[in-house]
Amino acid sequence: MAAIAHDAGRLILGHYNGTTEVRTKADESPVTAADEEAEALILARLAEVAPGVPVVAEEMMAAGHKPNPGKRFFLVDPLDGTKEFLKKNGEFTVNIALIEDGAPVAGVVGAPAKARMFLGEKESGAFELAAPEDLALDTTQARRIQAREAPKDGLVAIASRTHRDTKTEEYLAHYHIANLLAAGSSLKFCLVATGEADLYPRHGRTMEWDTAAGHAVLAAAGGSVTTLDGVPLRYGKADEDFANPYFIARGRI
Repeated sequence: MAAIAHDAGRLILGHYNGTTEVRTKADESPVTAADEEAEALILARLAEVAPGVPVVAEEMMAAGHKPNPGKRFFLVDPLDGTKEFLKKNGEFTVNIALIEDGAPVAGVVGAPAKARMFLGEKESGAFELAAPEDLALDTTQARRIQAREAPKDGLVAIASRTHRDTKTEEYLAHYHIANLLAAGSSLKFCLVATGEADLYPRHGRTMEWDTAAGHAVLAAAGGSVTTLDGVPLRYGKADEDFANPYFIARGRI
């Protein structure tokens, strides 16, 4: 999964460093050739390494191909943070997650413009490794990461750079927040997983492919992702078009 995400990231950077055509989808979100070509690469590679395992992917769903995946399937967002990609701020990711019985048991988040790769697996834990565009991944250099316990001098919260709202501000008012960061895409989950942040509340619409890979990384690092009622966020909600409820991602707090 990491190798696939790295190759998709290389493809995306080819567009990022040049020009790419932008269109608007039915939900008013942007899509580019980078999104579509990266998804085609990921789908083809997953079919090779995991034949028969269903895949739910963002652009496939946007094109009207809605699968009923069953208990074991992949969730793919080939370019999470297309708006950040278009702004050229580097805060976009490639997300691939494996779901079993509604839970993300393995996930990879690649941040190609930042040369960072985050890996999470239920049994073995969470790791980060360098992912420069011009080099193959060296998994022997993977560094174990772990969500941190609440700092005594206050939490570092992280929120969406594009989708900030008053409900998020109201939620954070209940905590001692020492610093508030902003970032795009699933990178927010990964910064909680590395201990660079402690709390990520989301009171806005997201889809399962937006969150599953980051969720897997954070859970493997000792954190959690729950609904506002404290119930673990679940996946495979085909009858809800794979939409998420509002959620809170936490480190070890």
